[in-house]
Amino acid sequence: MTATALILFAHGARDPEWARPMQRVCALLRQQAPTLRVELAFLEFIPPDLRNCAEALVADGVQRVLVVPMFIARGGHLKRDLPLLLAELRQQHPGTIFDLADAVGEAETVVQAMAKHALSLLDA
Repeated sequence: MTATALILFAHGARDPEWARPMQRVCALLRQQAPTLRVELAFLEFIPPDLRNCAEALVADGVQRVLVVPMFIARGGHLKRDLPLLLAELRQQHPGTIFDLADAVGEAETVVQAMAKHALSLLDA
């Protein structure tokens, strides 16, 4: 039984190649924290969706799920769609804690990394 799991939650796209950076982040997390259960879910177009991913974790006995939105900022999907999905999961699985992190792009370390990257392009 795993006490806590992470779900990296991304928008999704019709082009499956769009998911490669998210898959790289997921693989890196699994490598850096091999005892942590890390999954990747999408809002649309690419399976698995959040509901199926979360239900698989619940079925495996996970007690807490931290959903990490892999979005640059908190727009409509994170303000409207994701809270509804989480409310539904909380209602269906009252024995599991579903927590929501801020959009990854709003983290100061990510903002700093994006600025550093943009400046590094001037040296290229």
